[in-house]
Amino acid sequence: MSRTIIVTAAAPAAPPAYSQAVKAAGLVFVSGTAPIDPGTGKIIEGSVQDQVAQCLTNISAILAEAGSSLSQAVSAMFIIADEEDFAGANEEWLKWFDADPPARQGAKMPVRIPGMKVSIAMIAEA
Repeated sequence: MSRTIIVTAAAPAAPPAYSQAVKAAGLVFVSGTAPIDPGTGKIIEGSVQDQVAQCLTNISAILAEAGSSLSQAVSAMFIIADEEDFAGANEEWLKWFDADPPARQGAKMPVRIPGMKVSIAMIAEA
C-alpha cells in the first residue's frame, strides 16, 4: 500500500512529530487540527464557534490539497477543552454539516493550550 504525505501552506504547518494529513487506502487521514490562522501562525481569538469554523477551514484546505473535500468526510474526532462549549461547537458544526454529517466522536482535551478551545481530526474519502 502506498501513502502520500499531504502538505499545504493554506493550513497551519504540522509540528515535526506528525503530518497535516496522510492519503492512503482510498482515504485521507487529517491530523488533529487547531484553530490557527495559517497567515499568522496564532490561535484565533473568539468564541468556540469561531474556533470550530477555523478548524474546519483549515481541514477543508488540507482535504482540497489531497483532492478531497468536507463533503467526503466519513469520520471526525472532536476534542474540546470545556464541556460548557459543547453546545456552541455543535451549533457551528451544523452550519458546515447540515445534512448527512460524518460519524463523530468527542473527547475532552487532555492538555490545556492557552486560548485553544477545540481541535478536530477527520477522515475523508480520497
